[in-house]
Amino acid sequence: KEEAVRRVRPDAVTQILHPTLDPSAPRKLIATGLAASPGAAGGHLVFSAAEAEEEAKTGRRVILARTETSPEDIHGVRVAQGILTARGGTTSHAAVVARGMGKCCVAGCSAITIDYDKQQMTIGTSVAQDEQTQLVVEAGAYVTLDGTTGEVFLGKVPTVPASVGGDLAKLLDWSDSYRVLQVR
Repeated sequence: KEEAVRRVRPDAVTQILHPTLDPSAPRKLIATGLAASPGAAGGHLVFSAAEAEEEAKTGRRVILARTETSPEDIHGVRVAQGILTARGGTTSHAAVVARGMGKCCVAGCSAITIDYDKQQMTIGTSVAQDEQTQLVVEAGAYVTLDGTTGEVFLGKVPTVPASVGGDLAKLLDWSDSYRVLQVR
């Protein structure tokens, strides 16, 4: 038991404690970035922290998409279900803040280009047989993020809430028998 507990990485347990995408649900993958903060989240696409706040006040779930985030975006990050950035990595502002707040984040999604003036993001620059294929996603479109894999989907993909049961419950029980630190 002790060896089993020692072999499990803490970040693996953290990932299990976040919602995931329903594995049987259909999905349309539109981009892939870095898995910056685990979990899954969906919402209507917004491109500024102020828009995120306004939409959240109406009860709408939002995904905040930025080229990169800065400390001035914190009020939008706070109300967003998830964060999507075109630049950055696993130690970027968006990633660190999202992990600290327990929010899903896909960072460094270099396939997307955000046009704040047009309120849209363009995905794809691949050239196939002299044809450039691009997908334009407008503000308000519903997108789903998988922060555990770094995938971005167009449309609503159902999520499965995290649960502590089965093997995880057994592992946590075993861990309790070896812990030294007491938490109230």
